[in-house]
Amino acid sequence: MPLLKVPFRKQNEIGVCFRKEFVKGEDRESHNKDVVSYGISQKTWKDGKSGLPATRTLTRTRKEQERHLQANNKEFNEKFEYANNAIKTSKYNFFTFLPLNLFEQFQRIANAYFLFLLFLQFIPQIASLAWYTTVIPLALVLSMTGVKDAIDDMFRHKSDNQVNNRPVLVLVNGMVKEEKWMNIKVGDIIKLQNNSSVTADVLLLSSSEPCSLTYIETAELDGETNLKVKQALTVTSNLEDNLEKLTTFKGEVRCDPPNNRLDEFTGILIHEDEKYALNNENILLRGCTIRNTDWCYGLVVYAGHDSKLMQNSGKTVFKRTSIDHLMNILVFWIFLFLVGMCFILAVGHGIWQTQKGYYFQIYLPWEEGIDSVGVATFLTFWSYIIILNTVVPISLYVSVEIIRLGNSFYINWDRKMFCIPNNTPAQARTTTLNEELGQIQYVFSDKTGTLTQNIMIFNKCSINGRSYGDVYNMTGQKIEITEETEKVDFSYNKLADPKFSFYDNTLVEAVKKGDTMVHLFFLSLSLCHTVMSEEKVEGELVYQAQSPDEEALVTAARNFGFVFHSRTSETITVVELGIIKVYKLLAILDFDNVRKRMSVIVQTPEGKVVMFCKGADTIIWELLHSSCTPLQDVTMEHLDEFAGEGLRTLAVAFRELDEKVFQSWSRKHHEASTSLEDREEMLGLVYEEIEKDMMLIGATAIEDKLQDGVPETIATLIKANINMWVLTGDKQETAVNIGYSCNMLHDDMDEVFVIEAKSSSMVQQELRSARSKMKPGSLLRTDPVTALLAQSETEAFIMPEEVANGSYGLVIDGHSLAHALEENVELELLRTACMCKSVICCRVTPLQKAQVVELVRKYKPVVTLAIGDGANDVSMIKAAHIGVGISGQEGMQAMLASDFSFAQFRFLQRLLFVHGRWSYIRMCKFLRYFFYKNFTFTLVHFWYGFFSGFSAQTVYDEWFIALYNLTYTSLPVLAMSLFDQDVNDLWSLRFPELYEPGQYNLYFNKKEFVKSILHGIYSSFVLFFVTYGSTYNSVQSNGKNISDYQSFALIVQTSLLVLVTVQVGLETAYWTTVNQFFIWGSLTLYFSLMFLLYSDGLYLLLPHTFRFMGTARNTLILPQVWLTILLTVALCVLPVILYRFLRMEFWPTKVEKVLNKIRECMKNPVPPPTKTRLRRTSSRRSAYAFAHQSGFGALITSGKNVKSRAPFGFGDNYSSHK
Repeated sequence: MPLLKVPFRKQNEIGVCFRKEFVKGEDRESHNKDVVSYGISQKTWKDGKSGLPATRTLTRTRKEQERHLQANNKEFNEKFEYANNAIKTSKYNFFTFLPLNLFEQFQRIANAYFLFLLFLQFIPQIASLAWYTTVIPLALVLSMTGVKDAIDDMFRHKSDNQVNNRPVLVLVNGMVKEEKWMNIKVGDIIKLQNNSSVTADVLLLSSSEPCSLTYIETAELDGETNLKVKQALTVTSNLEDNLEKLTTFKGEVRCDPPNNRLDEFTGILIHEDEKYALNNENILLRGCTIRNTDWCYGLVVYAGHDSKLMQNSGKTVFKRTSIDHLMNILVFWIFLFLVGMCFILAVGHGIWQTQKGYYFQIYLPWEEGIDSVGVATFLTFWSYIIILNTVVPISLYVSVEIIRLGNSFYINWDRKMFCIPNNTPAQARTTTLNEELGQIQYVFSDKTGTLTQNIMIFNKCSINGRSYGDVYNMTGQKIEITEETEKVDFSYNKLADPKFSFYDNTLVEAVKKGDTMVHLFFLSLSLCHTVMSEEKVEGELVYQAQSPDEEALVTAARNFGFVFHSRTSETITVVELGIIKVYKLLAILDFDNVRKRMSVIVQTPEGKVVMFCKGADTIIWELLHSSCTPLQDVTMEHLDEFAGEGLRTLAVAFRELDEKVFQSWSRKHHEASTSLEDREEMLGLVYEEIEKDMMLIGATAIEDKLQDGVPETIATLIKANINMWVLTGDKQETAVNIGYSCNMLHDDMDEVFVIEAKSSSMVQQELRSARSKMKPGSLLRTDPVTALLAQSETEAFIMPEEVANGSYGLVIDGHSLAHALEENVELELLRTACMCKSVICCRVTPLQKAQVVELVRKYKPVVTLAIGDGANDVSMIKAAHIGVGISGQEGMQAMLASDFSFAQFRFLQRLLFVHGRWSYIRMCKFLRYFFYKNFTFTLVHFWYGFFSGFSAQTVYDEWFIALYNLTYTSLPVLAMSLFDQDVNDLWSLRFPELYEPGQYNLYFNKKEFVKSILHGIYSSFVLFFVTYGSTYNSVQSNGKNISDYQSFALIVQTSLLVLVTVQVGLETAYWTTVNQFFIWGSLTLYFSLMFLLYSDGLYLLLPHTFRFMGTARNTLILPQVWLTILLTVALCVLPVILYRFLRMEFWPTKVEKVLNKIRECMKNPVPPPTKTRLRRTSSRRSAYAFAHQSGFGALITSGKNVKSRAPFGFGDNYSSHK
């Protein structure tokens, strides 16, 4: 089906050509072609021939490959069954909770395994243990998990209801009525008011602003608080707020199907048989906030889960830690080990029954229905499965959940992660990933709102060869500016912004003295910009800037007495030191990424024509008059100083124009701006004609304000061998500036590679070139990794670690990244990037952020963390092992999708190095100890089988078996797992190298597991045979025999409990009152319950349940019993103590050396290191890095965004001069 084209004439009528300036760089041409067609969805895939990104045209089919809707026609729209606007993130309701939750829980192999054991225990022939020994712990696990899931889902229900029940105004039968968000449907026309959130993705129809412009804030989507502008089509802007016209509007929209591309929208509007092109500038997305616009009307195009905000939420994936995955493998091993033991014992039972069983029938009679040795052997196998199942006790999973929950509360309660200005605590939004925080090797971070505050501060400047901004004491020495430093008093200026801070009084004095160049400098800043002003209250100006850079410069000029007050399409009004002056705006020479500068040409009240220009110093230097050379040299020195402090600089210049020269140039400018072909190129040439022979005024230095503690946090992460990658939608220059400010990039690096190729082959070539410099010989086939790559299947390939021969950084833009992520290049990107100390990806889409994270996860056996603050970070957050959301002023989408959240990036080091590290160490200690104590406990049954005719009898009392894991040994190990710490939080932060064991999973892995198992086997062997030897044919002093079964069982279980209690004490590094109470309390509880359960009273009450009557009091009074217990514990513990001593003495690990150093420091305290602000030491100057969209100047000069203004309201305090 052919694509429908809109005539060029119609494009001009609807503003398509005018609006193309909002499309950046090289995408303009393709945008202008695509924007006038319908049914087009941009998708990138690998072209079979060239591998280049290509555009696939999707035509209409019955499946939604394009969206088709009609305004005010519910019957028509309902035929397509589009999603309504209700949001549902909850999983259960009242009726489905129990069946669904149980179904999910029994999908866990462990739960299903214990349910299977429970069924076995109800078979009399093999029921070697009472059913309650399995039912009690299984019910406890299911109920704890169920309650936790129910609470989580209740919060999701609460959040859903809060969003779904928000009010919105909707047009119904010619009237505007209030309706709930969830009842809004595709095709409805809704009314949005100032400061309200956009309900759904809507096509902007009209607004209260001139030419139906609407200002929006997209913090919820991308974390940016600077205003953006949207515009309705001319044909719909005429609807205004006329309810009759809006009700009769029957426009038909055909557009892309629902997708997650925030910056793309393609479609057409069919109205009265005419077709009008639609693009992203006509769409208001759900999650945006209306600003500085009284009202606007919109047609709902995508609702609910079809909206771009929800499409970017990504698929919720159940995240599991690497320890969880390892435990699954180990549980499988244990199960095989269990089957092996049971098979050995069952075979032994068969042999024993064949050879000797006949003689013991009176003691071990066969159960009813057993008539052969084969059947008895088969049933014995299953009986031993039940007895020995405690090698994988269900209480393991109960304890793990409790430990994770407790460590999650520590994060929530941490006052040092509480942000006082925002009143925001840290929050662990999941309780299943705590120990993973101690294993991070890659951190992927957004920039805007995460590393930076998106706030620009006018910090310093250079005017006519003199630097301003530094503060000096009485002796002429420069002093560091702190919060206590006295600020400049701007109270003399009634229009000054009270939030503006400056510390150098000499600049104010220069303004007051009438320094001509200082006046000219601030006049240029008050005129050369695209800022809009609004006077909401008389005398109080509010600036609306496309970028925070612009606002910072205009605000600086305002405070120093040159107040930009208002503009029209033809004038700019400035209050100069109390005098109102109106400048005639003759032209705006707009900014773009190639020019890296902008200029304005104005006519002063005195009639002079002057051009003011600001831009990158490297660009401005080439356009200056030759007489400026001496001033250039001095200003260059100042720029180097500013750059060394990480400030963003630009130069300011001017030129007085002859009237005839300007008139001649103006005619050329008009011809170029109205050209139908090569307009951009022609305008560029015309701009160059006038932007020359300029006179230098000075330079500005702006601080792109970082979040507090960002450089220090990143420095600490790098010390801990954590790779830091920044993935941002900002342009390259801005991202690189922040990289240097954050100390990710620095001059000491051997090289920073910049990849900005335009084709797949060129990207691959540049990546290989970079890799050959970092690791010479890596391109040869003899290189081990290259050889491994050639031999291995890429799907199952694990990328080995490669070490570069120096320190390198990598910067890659979004276009190059799209090629680098293709299947045939992705490994090249990964090899090169992983050898770099820091990686910055700029101009990336939300999808590309997730793809980069998934690439690392796919080929590297590492744990990743993604941190961001906007909806454009959600897919990245969900793709990483750990997702962290910054919860602040930038919106809540990232926080809602995250696993952990806090208010500032600096809290990340505490989350990882304190909570993450402690959680990892505690979990590893717990697992090592838990497997040890349960193998020790269980394998005694195995040894006993050889002395009991393999009859599937238990060594211990059944009550001891039921209470061993749940009561007797649970609390001491839980205390260790909740309170233990090798060093406190301050030492953890001071020595980041302590974090290394978690990254390589050194504390619990298959090797450590085998060591725990061997230790358990040895201990069980000692427990059984020492006790057996000491009681064999033994008698009391009165001649009575003590080698009976019940006495033997009591001695073994008492020795076992004392042993595992001593062992947990050896594992504990940090003793608290709770540890002491639980350890001694558990022993006290054991002896108390033992005397109770073995009492005469309970036996007489339930003789078949409590069989060990009097055993405790008869056995524990014997000295040789206590000697046996002491000998058994000593033989089990002494080898452990000896092994640890020898290892520390002769083979200490890196971490143990650091711990020894810390202990020395604690014995001989040294003063803590002086905290100094990390500053960038670089000679590299940042270029013109404004974030605002090119083409905004044309919007201003067109007058489309300018309201009619009332007369000035300054009263008699200011005079007027025109």
